[in-house]
Amino acid sequence: MSTLANQLAAAEREEVARAVRLLLARPLLTEAADPAGFELVRRRREPLAQWFDYTCGWSLVVEPRRGYARLTKVRADPDGSRPARRARSGRAPFDRRRYVLLCVTAAELLSMPMTTIGMVADRVVQATAADRALAAFDPVHKPERMAFVDALKLLESYDVLRAVDGTTEAYVESAEAKVLYRVDTTLLMRLPAAPVGASRLAVPPDEVPARFEELLTGLVRERRYGGTLADGTTDEAHSETAATDAQRNLRLRHSVLRRLFDDPVLYRTELTDDELAYVTSLTGRQILRRSVEQAGFLLEERAEGFLLVDPDGLATDVRFPDDTSTARVAALLILEPLCAAPAGLLPEQLAEAGADLLRRFPRWARAYQSEDGAARLSDDAVRVLRDVGLARRAGGRVVACPAAYRYRLTGTTSSGTEDRPTAGGTASGDVAAEGDQQ
Repeated sequence: MSTLANQLAAAEREEVARAVRLLLARPLLTEAADPAGFELVRRRREPLAQWFDYTCGWSLVVEPRRGYARLTKVRADPDGSRPARRARSGRAPFDRRRYVLLCVTAAELLSMPMTTIGMVADRVVQATAADRALAAFDPVHKPERMAFVDALKLLESYDVLRAVDGTTEAYVESAEAKVLYRVDTTLLMRLPAAPVGASRLAVPPDEVPARFEELLTGLVRERRYGGTLADGTTDEAHSETAATDAQRNLRLRHSVLRRLFDDPVLYRTELTDDELAYVTSLTGRQILRRSVEQAGFLLEERAEGFLLVDPDGLATDVRFPDDTSTARVAALLILEPLCAAPAGLLPEQLAEAGADLLRRFPRWARAYQSEDGAARLSDDAVRVLRDVGLARRAGGRVVACPAAYRYRLTGTTSSGTEDRPTAGGTASGDVAAEGDQQ
């Protein structure tokens, strides 16, 4: 092969690896939000689609004319560590009401390529009033309008809605606000990632709370692995015989690699016996290492599990350490006493650690300067640590996970007159701490 051909092949590998990490962090990539990133994905869409299908069993759809790329991530163990977040109110996570309004609004928008905020609100009022399982939407009340606006703003961030006249935020202050939207109904239909439509798991509304986990599992079952029926449910009597060896191996490969490429860290204790046997087999290890290399990650394999490091930080949606929020700073500061207690810390001990931080920095974390502030601060810090795989709950205690011990606190500094701590942390490896968590 000529030198030029080698250079072109190397350039393609580098671009594919970069595009893989971009899409892992942003499964819905729009040209409007990232022109350079979208152009890279558009140019390398064929090898990208092949990589995601083989490695994770995820489908990639690239629409050059419509200006978006949609990576459909599916997981067998969905969790709430990455909730939808409000564009306002400090990026607070969506609550139940906002999720309900988001789903109802999206359903109503499917038949409305051009609409106004008032028309959408009226349709949502009618839809919720007609469904006895839902609380009726009442735009007369400001909290309801705020929740509705949060749902609309999320759809705007996905580029499904575009305000061509007026601003969505104006509806918070007045239900008479005038906003004209253009709706991309094709992109809207691409948003759901579940292989099985919710309507195919029809159950009486009264049974949903008791069967929620079962129904959620039914939404993410995939027929390609065998043992599933047309409605996404499992034929328990024949599930073992229905799946061939090839289908079982495919499921094992996808289940392990999906979690590895979607989470900061993967512990061996989190794997089933079959998954652990697969990932430690000769074939499984070869596929794992090749896939990691093709995606441009560095693989840390320890006795406790696996960690992917992105040297460029492209695949990182949540960084750690990070001083962009009080909870994330507190998480690193609390990590030190947590790692010093192998048996873990009780809620009271964590609250005392939070109180110690508030005493050391009296003008910091003003939102937590209240009677229960120390407990809330420690709870939020623990939530951060759990989301990045550095802590877990066990027997009423919070215990540091093995990956937590690769971090250490190098110092805290007060920033200006605010006396707020800026936590500095490093990892025990050769890679800077900012890139340690995928």
